[in-house]
Amino acid sequence: MRIRQAIRWLYPGMRVKRWVLLATVAMFVLTFAVLETIGRARVGRIYDLIPVNPQLRLLIIIAAFSIGVGGFIFALFRLVRSVAQGVAPGREEAPSQIIYRTRLLQRGPHVVAIGGGTGLSTLLRGMKEETSNITAIVTVMDDGGSSGRLRSDLDVLPPGDIRNCILSLAEDEERMAQLFQHRFWGTPELAGHSLGNILLVGLEQATGGFDRAIEEMSYILNVRGEVLPATLEKTHLRAEMEDGGVVEGESHITADPRRIKRIELSKEKVAPYYRVLEALEAADLILLGPGSLFTSIIPNLLVDGVAEAVASSAAEKILVGNLMTQPGETDGFSLLDHLEILSEYVDLTRFDRVIVNDAIPPDEFITSYRQEASEPVINDLAARNKYQIEVVSADLLGFVELVGKQTVKHDPRKLARAIVHNSRAFSRH
Repeated sequence: MRIRQAIRWLYPGMRVKRWVLLATVAMFVLTFAVLETIGRARVGRIYDLIPVNPQLRLLIIIAAFSIGVGGFIFALFRLVRSVAQGVAPGREEAPSQIIYRTRLLQRGPHVVAIGGGTGLSTLLRGMKEETSNITAIVTVMDDGGSSGRLRSDLDVLPPGDIRNCILSLAEDEERMAQLFQHRFWGTPELAGHSLGNILLVGLEQATGGFDRAIEEMSYILNVRGEVLPATLEKTHLRAEMEDGGVVEGESHITADPRRIKRIELSKEKVAPYYRVLEALEAADLILLGPGSLFTSIIPNLLVDGVAEAVASSAAEKILVGNLMTQPGETDGFSLLDHLEILSEYVDLTRFDRVIVNDAIPPDEFITSYRQEASEPVINDLAARNKYQIEVVSADLLGFVELVGKQTVKHDPRKLARAIVHNSRAFSRH
């Protein structure tokens, strides 16, 4: 085990070998200086103490050399371990693993992921293990639940999706999620609010801006990458239904059983957060989806200039298809139906490929979902299609317990591996 850990220090990209070499050279120089200080005569007396027998002499030399090199490596390992435990207490990984993974992630491509809800946070959870140069662009149109109440009571941007994305990128996600997802109980004013939402709103008041609040919370949780709101302007979603009716507010839109014809913002010319356009321009890879089509993905593209920046970016672009249809939004939609709607808001011909799930959920899950008017999204997109987009099929299926119920979700690691294995951006790094 110790040998394997020592060998890891020799992995390419560790930026450790150069310092080991320098330390070794410095040790020899120091040894030379000590010997010169002692003097040749005294060194000769020490040398004479070694037995004359050649075999015994060779054995002593080998033992001394082994003890010296082994002691040097062991001391170096213990030194770095002590430093690593001081910098990152509680981490169970070996220091070599921490350093190797950190160095490797720092050299990863610049990835921009666009979306919202649980879909984006799931994607981020997997991608943070592949690169630390990741930016999440998150919709801020929610008006339901804790976010909606805070938005109404304090006139702030909804923090829920932002909170989930920050937690997904956190270094110690499991522990932080247990704390920041806690829901208050007791007085009506606080009951139902999550600790993370309250913290974000409090940080906004303390720092004077929602973007600065996100930065502070990201610093507190030691996130890999960054989380950006699509806009800092307060606006709502507005949907035109198939029968011509208009519904405003995300929570009202998803609760309406009528089919959505078109989605828009309640304000015209909603300015993007300036760092969003900068991130899209600098990206090596842009990921769109997974997530609710009308209320998580498209809202980002409605912000002025974002869809155009996505289309004009020189980055590689990948769509991630949804696993299941969503009641009230995409009832009965196939993969092609999703793309037909999405193409009304962004130029899909500028995308390179779409990654879709080809694993079939167990029958009991399909039966349960169909009882709730949801079913697996069928891949009916031909290899040659009008969008000239490559179709990549992979097993992306995962299962998560939400509100005491097993649900079908993308598996973060499977999804991340599918993206990495089918991306030019990662093959270049």
